[in-house]
This record gives sequence, C-alpha cells and structure tokens, in this order.
Amino acid sequence: GNRIKGKKKPKSIKVAAHSRMGSTRKLSRLGKKKSKNLSSVDYTFIGRSTVLRRLQISIKDFRRLCILKGVYPREPRRAPRKKRNQVFYHVADIKALSHEPLLQKFREFKTFMRKVRKVSGKNNVEEAQRKVRDLKPEFTIHHLVKERYPTFRDALSDLDDALTLTYLFAALPSDGKIKTKVTNKAKKLATAWGAYCALTSSMSKSFISVKGVYMECILPGNISDQQPIRWIIPHSFTQNCPKDVDYRVMVTFFEFYETLLDFVLFKLFSDQGIRYPLVGLDKELGVTQLCQANEDGGRSFQSISQTVSAAIESVSIENTTVMTNKKSEKEKDRVQNIAEGALTMLPLEDEEDSDKNLNDDNESTGGEIVEEELKGAFETNTAFEKETERLTDSESDIRKNLFSGLTFFLSREVPRGYLEILCLSFGGKVGWEGPDCPIAVHDSCITHHIIDRPKLPSSYNSYPKSREYIQPQWIFDCSNFRFLLPVRKYGVGNSLPPHLSPWVNDEEEGYKPAYAEEIEKLKNGEVVSEEAEAMT
Repeated sequence: GNRIKGKKKPKSIKVAAHSRMGSTRKLSRLGKKKSKNLSSVDYTFIGRSTVLRRLQISIKDFRRLCILKGVYPREPRRAPRKKRNQVFYHVADIKALSHEPLLQKFREFKTFMRKVRKVSGKNNVEEAQRKVRDLKPEFTIHHLVKERYPTFRDALSDLDDALTLTYLFAALPSDGKIKTKVTNKAKKLATAWGAYCALTSSMSKSFISVKGVYMECILPGNISDQQPIRWIIPHSFTQNCPKDVDYRVMVTFFEFYETLLDFVLFKLFSDQGIRYPLVGLDKELGVTQLCQANEDGGRSFQSISQTVSAAIESVSIENTTVMTNKKSEKEKDRVQNIAEGALTMLPLEDEEDSDKNLNDDNESTGGEIVEEELKGAFETNTAFEKETERLTDSESDIRKNLFSGLTFFLSREVPRGYLEILCLSFGGKVGWEGPDCPIAVHDSCITHHIIDRPKLPSSYNSYPKSREYIQPQWIFDCSNFRFLLPVRKYGVGNSLPPHLSPWVNDEEEGYKPAYAEEIEKLKNGEVVSEEAEAMT
C-alpha cells in the first residue's frame, strides 16, 4: 500500500520484480524474516515433548529407546530463560533414533497389547494367554551392542558398570518390581564371570568396604595391556528394595548389559578353548563346580578347534605356495625384460669399470652400516619383548601359585561367592558346608578353616588338629600383598589388623601404615619384634 509520511518503512523479504537487488544484498539491507519463538538453540537442540510428538511414542518407550541406543539429554550453553528448565536432546541423536529398527518394534508391541486388552476385556482369558505366548513380538539388541562397541577393547572398557549392575540384580529379591527371570539371568552371568576369573587366575586386588566387596581383575593374553576391570559385589544380606527407585530404568540397563556380557563371555571363553554357554550353567552350580565341569569340555573343544585351525593353515600354506610360484615366474620374466633393455644401454668398458668400483665400495660400506643397525634394533626389540613376557609371566605365576597346595573350607556363615573366586584364582582348593561339596568337613587335607564367629564352637574339636582356623580377612590381605601372612593375628576371636586398601599409593600419600611396613619386613625375611606387632 501507500507509505504514510513519518513512519518507518517495514522490512520485508519481498522485492519488486523490477528491483536489481540480489538475494544476498536483499537480506543484508532489508533483513531476514524471523520465525516466532525461534532462537539459535532450536536449530541444534530439541525439547523432549517435541520429540515424543514427532516419534509418536510414549515417554516410557522413549526412555527405554534412549538407554538402549546410548542417547542422553544435552545442556545448551546459552539457553533462553523461558527454556532453561526444559530437557533438550541433540537433533542428530533424534534423527538417529527416528531410523532405529527398534522404534517399529515398539509400535508393533503397542498394537499387540491393544489386541490383548481387547480380548481380555471380553473375559476370554485363554485367548489372551495364547496371544501373549505365541504371537508376542520379539526383538534383539545385538546390533546395538555392535554399534556402540565396534571393537572388543571398547566393550571391555565399559564392563565395570555391567558387572556391578549384574551382581546387584543377582543379590536383589524377586518381587513384583523385579521378575524372577531377571535375577536368575544375573546369577548365571555372575557365576560365569567368576568361573572365568578363577580358571584364568585373573584376580589381582580386592577390598571389603561398607558398600560391598571391591574386586579387580586383569585379563590374560593379548588384552593384558587393557585397563583393569573393577566391580562391586554386594554383601550377602537381605536386600530391602526402596520404593523411590524406578526399577524399570534399571531393568532396561540390565537388558542391554546382559547382551553385552554374553558377547564378552563368549569371546573370552572361546579364547581359552571353552564352549560358552558353560556346561551346567542352567543347573545353578557354583564357581568350583563350573570349573570342574568345563575343564574336560574345554579340552575337547580345544582339540576340535586346533584340528580346524590346522586344516585352515594347511590350505592357506598351499594357496601361498601356488601364488608364490606364479609370482616367481612373473618376476623372472620381468627381470629378464629389464636386463635385455639394460644391455642395450651399457656404457663403455672403462667407464663401466670405474663406476662399478665406486658403486661396489659405497654399497659394501652402506650395506654393512645398515645391516649392523638392523641387527641392533632387532636385538633390542627382542630383549624388550622377552623382558615384558617374563614380567607378565612372573606376575601371573605368583597369582596362580600363592595358595598352591592349600585347601580352604568355608563355614556356613561365611559368604561363599567372592571368597570362592579368590581362593580358586590364586591356586587353592575350596570346600563348603552344603550339598555337592567336593571336600568333606572331616577331610585331613583341609589346611585352613574359614570361620566368622566370636569363638570356636565345641563341635569343631572333633576335626583334625592339622588345620588352621582363621577369619576371612586373611584371604584378602594375602592376595593383595602376594604373600602368605602369619595366621596368629587372624585367629577366631582375635581383633583383626587394619584392612588396607590395595589402591592407595603410600608414596603419593606421604604416609605408610605401620602394618604395611611390618608386611614389607616379613616379605624381605626380617624378624618382626613383638613390640612392633603390638603397635599395629
């Protein structure tokens, strides 16, 4: 319309047809039309309510999908004041979620549950149960594990949280919030992991705390340079589930970690020549029984794998010989052609002789220097590899032979789980009060009887006198210091010495406890006086 005198011309992105302005000049002079309530944050981040509307799923399914996919909320650096309390997600993460195959599975399950509710609303219980049993949509998250952990080392780096949550579910009761199949699966995974640590003598450190028992292991083989794996085992008490905890989120995390642990355990046991799932894992056997049941199966599986690998190697050798023969024939033809071409370009005899002598001298001196350097580098590298292997083997041998020749018997009040793993990992044998025990309580081969009572019961007087009655802390301290400590301080009814953490560096802290100094003297073969023992 016509302009009103005295008023500012309104900005517009439209220009008359006869205007000679380009698009860039037009935007710079007249400005760009800005959408309402749209800021720079909205181009990169998106709110949760908008995401739910676009993906057309419930907040429960969206939370589950984010946990499985590994998508978490983001916090923008400069959010508007009106939107500071909102939950934002990155636009790239939401685009990845929109193409996830699980999203379609969630929608199919929603449709399926609508049909089940319709049938159950007509009091047709049998038909509803048949649908749930036979027609329930199923899916796997194997592709998510491969997507989030491209290499095996990446999976091992995130194994701490997986093991801690698995041992937590194995200790929780099965009530309405947590199903029985979840706790049973957690117990199987925890037992299989303990059996692997015991078979390979991987346990390195342990510590008893208020939260639980901290355990650490170092995996053998080519992955020995990986960071140690550390997890927590809850104490063997009756667990009371608090009501203010959302167990659905925890179950979703366990659903992902369950698949991750299955992948990792399959790889670890296959490297040791043992088939996974383990023999007897469905029978709820202990760590000792699993180790005994899978030793023979491991040998047979290893022999089969060795036969297959030998056949593959022989075929590869044949293929390489055929290829080398073909390559050698082609190389001969190529060399012959080059030689014929070089003969036509040969210089005179005197120039040839002089150049030949100079080249021979240079090649002889240069070849000797290069050869000496290569030999020196090769010898240095070989010595370094041998020294590394020796140190690694010595550490593993110390762990395997620390409790060698010792037989432990666990009393019924002593928790069997982590003590059994420690004893087996450091080369000992274990028995316990209960069914399927390989060692009888009256057996004379028992060297250490582990008791956690204020005094020794009178019924124990009938047992052989050759055994030592000790408290469980002795096993932890011996395994941490790699030394068999005297048992008189750990006797039944005695006040225990301080339980030192193996992860504390005394040099960095600037203080070394008196008991650590005493153990250092014992390891060096020095005699510790009674006054020094009394001070500790």
